[in-house]
Amino acid sequence: MSFRDQLTLLLGGLRQGPPRRGTSAASLARDFLDRSRLIAIVIFLVTVGSIVLISSVGMSTLHVAVLPNQLATTRIVASAPFDYISAEQTRAARDAFAARIPPVYRLTDEPARQFDAAARDFLAQLNRFDAERPPGAPMIGDRQSALAGIVDAFNSRGSYRVSLEDAGRILSGTNIHQRTQLFESGLAAVRDIYAEGVHDSSLGGGVNGAGALFEVVRPGGDVTLRPTQSLEDALTFLRVSLAADGVSRPVSQALFRFFRNGIAPNLLFDRAATERRQAEAARNLKPIVVHVAAGQTIIESGERVTPAEYEMFGAYRKYLLDHGDVDWNEGLALFGRVLLVLAMVLASIIYIRLEDPETLQSNVRLGLLALVVILNLALVRAVYSIGGVAFFVSDGSWASTLPYIAPTAFAPLIVAILIDAGSAIFMALLISIFTGVIYGNRLDLLVLTFLASLVAIFSSRDAHRRGRVVRAAGAGGLTVAAFAALIGIADQVPIETLGRQMGAGLVTGLLTGIAVVGLLPVLESLFKRTTDITLLELTDYNHPLLRRMQLEAPGTYHHSLIVAQLAENACSAIGANPLLARVCALFHDIGKVLHPLYFSENQRDRGNPHDHHDPVASARIIKQHVSQGLELAQKHHLPRAVRDVIEQHHGTTLVRFFYERARTASSARAAAAPAEEEFRYDGPLPQFKECAVISLADGVEAASRSLRQATADQLTQLIDHIVRDRIAEGQLDEAPLTFAEIARIKESFIETLLNMLHGRIAYPAATPAPFPVKA
Repeated sequence: MSFRDQLTLLLGGLRQGPPRRGTSAASLARDFLDRSRLIAIVIFLVTVGSIVLISSVGMSTLHVAVLPNQLATTRIVASAPFDYISAEQTRAARDAFAARIPPVYRLTDEPARQFDAAARDFLAQLNRFDAERPPGAPMIGDRQSALAGIVDAFNSRGSYRVSLEDAGRILSGTNIHQRTQLFESGLAAVRDIYAEGVHDSSLGGGVNGAGALFEVVRPGGDVTLRPTQSLEDALTFLRVSLAADGVSRPVSQALFRFFRNGIAPNLLFDRAATERRQAEAARNLKPIVVHVAAGQTIIESGERVTPAEYEMFGAYRKYLLDHGDVDWNEGLALFGRVLLVLAMVLASIIYIRLEDPETLQSNVRLGLLALVVILNLALVRAVYSIGGVAFFVSDGSWASTLPYIAPTAFAPLIVAILIDAGSAIFMALLISIFTGVIYGNRLDLLVLTFLASLVAIFSSRDAHRRGRVVRAAGAGGLTVAAFAALIGIADQVPIETLGRQMGAGLVTGLLTGIAVVGLLPVLESLFKRTTDITLLELTDYNHPLLRRMQLEAPGTYHHSLIVAQLAENACSAIGANPLLARVCALFHDIGKVLHPLYFSENQRDRGNPHDHHDPVASARIIKQHVSQGLELAQKHHLPRAVRDVIEQHHGTTLVRFFYERARTASSARAAAAPAEEEFRYDGPLPQFKECAVISLADGVEAASRSLRQATADQLTQLIDHIVRDRIAEGQLDEAPLTFAEIARIKESFIETLLNMLHGRIAYPAATPAPFPVKA
């Protein structure tokens, strides 16, 4: 039926010619919605628009959440050239320049004044001691003790070290007048040394012919570069200054060791003066202007944001706002995203057209693909948006786990189970590409998520148990964890962060499997799809409807078992779904349980109730098992495919037995021939391969019961006759079967029936034993 005819019928218009028998308005409406190109265009536009919104809204450069020292999840590139004054680089340049400013020192005479006072006091005590206890006086022990007291008193006034022996040599080797002159000469030398300045060799400093050069602050605040002497040079000068005529060498050495206590570095670091000079130099340094070219990377995804990058990003934001280019740039970005989405969706259409044209012709399948893709990308975007939460913003280690939390295998698993693996693989690629785009064009994430989805799809093949789906998703999560570990080791990621990423990948895989298992029944009901998981559950012979059939209609139950075997083998031969055929065949005659005795396979020796009805009433009762079976199927929530087989497996065939009886009765009464329409099933005709196979198997099984002996020739003739009749009546016109497939179906029927209806050898009658047999 053409699109135009369907649309006219749905709008209540007139059709040319009578409608085909067995095609109801509801069926036409379903067919219109499933095949309409208008609906397909709507699905296409909604899909493109949704993907663009998910991958673009809120992804503006102006709204990207970026903080210093945080691992960036998005790559940001300058869309236009701009300049800005970099406070970070200026500060770094000033710090580097300041580090080259030499430190400023100041001279202190405090050590000289302290030593001067201590030395003069020491001299006075020596002179007093000498006057009170001249040499040769008695009480030698008391003399030594008193001198030791003088030495100890001097040493306690500072970090001085004068020995009792040196004090005795100075005392005994000089008189009061000579000693006083030597002390005045030594103190003058100390003052001269401190006035020149003494530096420690660890300070370094420039060197010229006069000694080391240092920046020294004067009392007025001016800083001059002046030479100073090292500690070694100062001691040499002191030694020369103390070398006087008429003084013995031991006394001269003792004096040198005494006055050496007064020599210490007096060049002190002046922090305030140094900072003033550095600040003055920094003020004279011009701010650094940074030029950013168009296309230059501002922030690289996956790397920690430095303060300089954060400053550049802030300048880029300000540039976009100040120059009014935001709308234009964002419009270009949106246009580019639309082009990307269009390219991916068109690529998907081409792939489906080549590999799975049946999906492209079904709006139900296209709607399913669109829904799961949009839902999956929405989940990925939701996980990405969580990165703006304060917890993840403040903790870059946890923020790095977000790409591994994105459930990218969600849609591919659903598509693999509800449609096929080929569409699921392309779906995985599409979702992985957009995941990589959302997280800043990350190629590593694209490859990793695509690989994990492929592992999940491969592990879910022939999944007949819900636990298998969870294990398949878990295998995908394990793949993410394993490769996250390998990539993390290569990138030298900290162990703690690596463990979090691996755990996130594994847990996400398991949760994805659980979510898929929970959502499958909803999607099966919404899109009229039936998974092998649900079908396998329906093969349980303890299902309430099958148990009822076993008890109330055992002949019909046995008939259904044989039809199921015939259909399953035939579907295997033509590449259809054998499990679907088996399940649908088990339930195809379930409506007979309401009136089991009206069907010959259940009558046995209990009489035929049709003997009390006219042929029209009997035909009506026979045909009712279809509508009654539909009611039972809906009551027990059987899948759509099973209900379709119940409704379609008889097509619009004729209840021939009662039709011939009615014709015979009419001829005997010389009445008008009965209307054939009253004896035909209401249809519709079989719409898919498995239903057509079940329809043929149903007729073949019923006809094969009439054979006295099931030989290959007889079965071949019987099956050929039934198939030719169905084709001649147009019962297979709407089923997508080829003549080659019909030939294989017939061969499968013959082989299966020969195996089922094989004969047994006749055993000889038992003869009495020639002698008694003991128990």
